[in-house]
Amino acid sequence: MKRICLLLLFPLATLVNSCSVKLNGASIPAEMKTVTVSYFENNAPLVIPTLSADFTEALKLRIRNQTRLIVSQSNADAIFEGRITGYDIRPIALQNNNAPSAGGNRLTIKVSVKYTNNLNPKQSFEESFERFKDFDMRGQSLESVQLQLNKDINAQLTEDIFNRAFAQW
Repeated sequence: MKRICLLLLFPLATLVNSCSVKLNGASIPAEMKTVTVSYFENNAPLVIPTLSADFTEALKLRIRNQTRLIVSQSNADAIFEGRITGYDIRPIALQNNNAPSAGGNRLTIKVSVKYTNNLNPKQSFEESFERFKDFDMRGQSLESVQLQLNKDINAQLTEDIFNRAFAQW
């Protein structure tokens, strides 16, 4: 019985070893060489001065680090453009019923993205992406935690946008 199991497992193991898996999930056509990432203007009601530049650079960095694509200024095979449409901080939990104060807060960033694939227009899209991060002030000022919160949310947003454009799953 052991021999039969081993004989059945050997071909299965060989088959599994011959498969290749892409860990980043990107499926970028070989003919795609360049991409343009336009500046994402901040049109949110609450404007953070560095958010536009930080988000735009985070998207460029993700593309540079996870693909072979060259980020160019013009005449690219694909184009990312859009704007930041929402930046919101709200309390999510209250503490102390006698003198209510925020026990927890949520920062939400919303981005509208237009992706144009000049090689395969069927893969182009125009969508909004939204991510949030919960945080507790614990005696800190908003300014002291805001930079890291923005960085964390930008990482989530750029991953979502990257996957939508290139992962196709």
